[in-house]
Amino acid sequence: MQENKYDHPLFFEKYSQMERSKNGLAGAGEWETLKRILPKFQNKHVLDLGCGYGWHCIYAMEKGASSVIGVDLSQKMLEVAKQKTKFKEVEYICQSIEDVEFPIDSFDIIISSLVFHYISDYKALIKKIYQMLKPGGELVFTLEHPIYTAHGSQDWYYNEAGEKAHFPLDHYFYEGKRETTFLGEKVLKQHRTLTTYLNTLILAGFTIQQVVEPVPSDNMLHDPEMKNELRRPMMLIVSAIK
Repeated sequence: MQENKYDHPLFFEKYSQMERSKNGLAGAGEWETLKRILPKFQNKHVLDLGCGYGWHCIYAMEKGASSVIGVDLSQKMLEVAKQKTKFKEVEYICQSIEDVEFPIDSFDIIISSLVFHYISDYKALIKKIYQMLKPGGELVFTLEHPIYTAHGSQDWYYNEAGEKAHFPLDHYFYEGKRETTFLGEKVLKQHRTLTTYLNTLILAGFTIQQVVEPVPSDNMLHDPEMKNELRRPMMLIVSAIK
């Protein structure tokens, strides 16, 4: 089972102040790219693994999905998701995504946002996802880019003036746990190479459709922190079909 920091009151309060928490999908730097990659939701049965506040569940319903199931380990996140969701066709389940069990061929689309880099057994999860998807079903997920997770610190090197000098890349081929700091808390993540992420999909039977390294949209680049996102990849988006 993955680590759950989000039900800790202080951590959850800090998370709730992030732009993507306050402004929803519009506050996520990768959203404009992800939106173009997502499949058509019309009349589809959708599963969102690690649904958080439910933004993607709501979006799928707005785009005509027949039903959506959102799964997340955080009860606090799901409480917010339920408050925000006005569609009765959306069901939220509090559970670790590794423990999810649905019948074979249950879903047309499975999506996941910034969760897979927390999962210890990625291969087993991808195998399970493949089974839960209907033939022709699509998987779209975002995760932290392997360049971003490799070193472990997930922070820049700074020069004597305190300016961001460069981003460290080291220990890339040493896969496994990385301890980093997020919102002032120690968090465990899993580093894998790009080869592992993609070949695991292929060996499970998926056909990869798109692999994209998103950058913030132009309207976000007025923010110096967002502009720094152009200096190294932070995220990866992958789309695959069964």
